[in-house]
Amino acid sequence: MNGKLKIKISIADRVYPLTVDFSQEEGLRTASKKIDSMIKQFEESYAVRDKQDVLAMCALQFASQLEQKQIDKSEDFESAFQRLTTIDEKLNTILAK
Repeated sequence: MNGKLKIKISIADRVYPLTVDFSQEEGLRTASKKIDSMIKQFEESYAVRDKQDVLAMCALQFASQLEQKQIDKSEDFESAFQRLTTIDEKLNTILAK
């Protein structure tokens, strides 16, 4: 067996056959459910007639969430780096005595 699995994913009432690694199946099925849930939210909240518009809004929402996580990580890294630099400077001062 080559570790591949044939699955069908449904998004916006359309079925997409995929061949994926076994390790990807759960993530793809979860993502599909999240997309359909988000589509439903957008359709209930806004007067949207075209599925393409809803899918574009879903893509924007997911992309912005990913970007925000990367920004947050970067800010956390900068903060940790500054604290480590301060600790390093204090240790160097103490060791120099």
